[in-house]
Amino acid sequence: TRSEIMSRIHRRDTSPERALRSALWRLGLRYRVDCRIEGVHVDVAFPPLKAAVFVDGCFWHSCPEHGSRPRSNRSYWLLKLRRNRERARAQTKALGKAGWQVVRLWEHKCLVDPRGAALEVREALAEYGPSPPLGGAKRRPRC
Repeated sequence: TRSEIMSRIHRRDTSPERALRSALWRLGLRYRVDCRIEGVHVDVAFPPLKAAVFVDGCFWHSCPEHGSRPRSNRSYWLLKLRRNRERARAQTKALGKAGWQVVRLWEHKCLVDPRGAALEVREALAEYGPSPPLGGAKRRPRC
């Protein structure tokens, strides 16, 4: 049963990611999805601005507000969740060294207020580079 449940969890196109991407699109921001940059899978990327956006799951990254503690097989899950947080920090650091700006959002923010999350991304993009690409670009940047 546990294996069947876990097999339904996907790495990309999760509900929070889709909600954020939809809100970004409505704001006129154009992006790449599930790019591999510096060996890291990025949820949403803005290659011309060298900006990467991650949507961190509340359970998988131990959100202080909504992250729940596993009740069964605790030693395995606590180690797994700690490694997820460590990997996220390492990915942020690696992308930063490569000149990429990283924005991390919690899953609950993208689900409850996708427009607010998208505005947060837009503000971050404005801080770190020229204005983000608006409308339909003639040439799509590659990841």
